[in-house]
Amino acid sequence: MTKFDKSKLPSRHVTEGPARAPHRSYLYAMGISEEEIHQPLVGVATCWNEAAPCNIALSRQAQAVKLGVKAAEGTPREFTTITVTDGIAMGHEGMRSSLASREAIADTVELTMRGHCYDAIVGLAGCDKSLPGMMMAMVRLNVPSVFIYGGSILPGKAPQVEEIPADFRSRDLTVQDMFEAVGRHQNHELSSAALDMLERVACPSSGACGGQFTANTMACVSEAIGLALFNSSGMPAPYESRDQYGEASGRAVMRLLELNIRARDIVTKESLINAARVVACTGGSTNGGLHLPAIAHEAGIDFDLTDVCDIFRDTPYFVNLKPGGDYVAKDLYEAGGVPVVLKELDKAGLIYRDCMTASGYSIGEEIDKVTREADGKVIHSIATPITKTGGVVGLKGNIAPEGAIVKVAGMTPEEQVFTGPARVFECEEDAFEAVQNRSYAVGDVIVIRNEGPSGGPGMREMLATTAALSGQGMGKKVALITDGRFSGATRGFCVGHVGPEAAHCGPIALLKDGDMITLDAIKGTIDVDLSDEEFAKRKAEWAGPRETIYASGALWKYAQLVGSTYLGAVTHPGGKAEKHIYADL
Repeated sequence: MTKFDKSKLPSRHVTEGPARAPHRSYLYAMGISEEEIHQPLVGVATCWNEAAPCNIALSRQAQAVKLGVKAAEGTPREFTTITVTDGIAMGHEGMRSSLASREAIADTVELTMRGHCYDAIVGLAGCDKSLPGMMMAMVRLNVPSVFIYGGSILPGKAPQVEEIPADFRSRDLTVQDMFEAVGRHQNHELSSAALDMLERVACPSSGACGGQFTANTMACVSEAIGLALFNSSGMPAPYESRDQYGEASGRAVMRLLELNIRARDIVTKESLINAARVVACTGGSTNGGLHLPAIAHEAGIDFDLTDVCDIFRDTPYFVNLKPGGDYVAKDLYEAGGVPVVLKELDKAGLIYRDCMTASGYSIGEEIDKVTREADGKVIHSIATPITKTGGVVGLKGNIAPEGAIVKVAGMTPEEQVFTGPARVFECEEDAFEAVQNRSYAVGDVIVIRNEGPSGGPGMREMLATTAALSGQGMGKKVALITDGRFSGATRGFCVGHVGPEAAHCGPIALLKDGDMITLDAIKGTIDVDLSDEEFAKRKAEWAGPRETIYASGALWKYAQLVGSTYLGAVTHPGGKAEKHIYADL
């Protein structure tokens, strides 16, 4: 007999009683024993695919998770969901699929869990949207849940040949360097042979992008929010030690099941604040401002972009990671990882210590076990931070009444204030072409609109454009604002998530070439020098949303359903509207 009481678990609907003989016959067909049938059924969900290195190691790691579940008297059932990998989707129409894939991941994990009545979940994810998508599903289902990151890629090293510029030879390479290399090549500062050599060495292993881009940002979030075991996000994907964390995560989910600790016991307003602190102090991706509200929404917790940005503003930035800093995820792991970062935040009283974690212990109890200290190189002391405010800040003003977000990690105070004339583009392709042709001027504020969640559709990231600007040496000489998103790898004064979006006649839809725009990341403002009367006049003349080519299919459906960016760009009413908890049916 199992030590678990199946009479209250969802899997009783498929394994218990004479009426379930047909269901059990399916389970026997897969080689499951009678004993295993009557144990809890644990979904082991992965985003494994052959699309990119971020996901390629997840299948192997899932086997380790299953061993842990089995060792703790559970019966693991592995299943997969989709992933769209931003590095592959970047810079073309495929990027429209990226943010929509987050919802598809959450939806498909939910449907698989519901359809087969699994009792708990361990979710493995590797690329940008798959991390929040998996965590959203856990909170939506509210079952015992443990998240585990697939791990980061190892840093690349350039050949030490004169053909390759010295700055590429002297640093660890990430995919961000390849996007910037394209700009250098286009600017005739990098030969075709050098570009060919760099693309062969920039990404030398399995794993997600190595800088503090969206994947690693959300991996850090998974530990800080409590859904992942301490230090589980740190080691690179190829390391065999990842399998030990997989096995431990399998055991951990069985302990949570025994204690009846569910996802919403872990994800609370306080744990979301803890997670936002870690995004800020590591100079994480602006996409954290999109995904944290979306996770909160699943639990029915009010936590929008403004809340996130308030936390960013009063959190010191003290972890020196690319793209604003110098180091990659492997370096953070070797310096002690997220646990040491949390320990520093705790020293300043910036952590809610009572929040529950996947281990069954509070985050305060877990922090008290951490013996390592900040190394002063990758992780600075919070007493002597890189800057006193977070690496990501929010902006509001007459261009963005619902807010906007910018990563300032690595920017000086002088670089955080910018005034210039608008140079307006109706989509990213137009802007990218203008950058390639150098048909913009130093001091311009490049405006890319109609790229919001609904109007895009899909809220594309703009890394190709911003990286090309950096490659041309113009990253600090122009600013850029958009109702779309930026990659976590973006550098420079690049403001995303401007809301309301142009398709909803937000003020960004009404800007014209030459309008004087002032961005101030120190004060948190984003304004254009136009009167309310002028705005009203332009609104009356507005011709309506730009027509897109997506009149059917998944992206059409997404465009109909998706809500405001500042609320997380979600597609359903969320925890506040639900009339049941899945695990209690």
